[in-house]
Amino acid sequence: MKHVLGIAALAALCTTGSIAAAQQQPKPEDVIKFRKGAYQVIGWHMGPMGRMVKGQQPFDQNVFVRNSGIIEQMSHVVPDAFVPGSDQGETRAKPEIWQQQDKFKAAVERFQSEAAKMSEVSKQGSPDQIKTQFGALAKACSNCHDQFRAK
Repeated sequence: MKHVLGIAALAALCTTGSIAAAQQQPKPEDVIKFRKGAYQVIGWHMGPMGRMVKGQQPFDQNVFVRNSGIIEQMSHVVPDAFVPGSDQGETRAKPEIWQQQDKFKAAVERFQSEAAKMSEVSKQGSPDQIKTQFGALAKACSNCHDQFRAK
């Protein structure tokens, strides 16, 4: 229940943020808070999927489908989490995000594409296909982390 409330709060933040953005630029610290929350939701759902494909947790296709769908949806809020000015403060976002915007945009689009594929494969794919696509999704995540996130 607590988890569902967290997602609902994040969705409300997205809506509120979009309305507020139309009125004024959000404060950098609020964008950073939003960004951390978005990635926390993504990580929360990647964890069980990773444990399932590694055999550390029993495979549950319903959980896998649900989690991959949430990750796909969250992939679309990522661009909103990197507005100009949100490079300052308590963040691990590297300056390269804003200095190499085309490269960052390509990395985000790759993440979105792999997340969409994961969502589809999780519904009808074989365990091997699911494992392969999870690897592609994880690689898209780590590619972005390696280039654009400070340790």
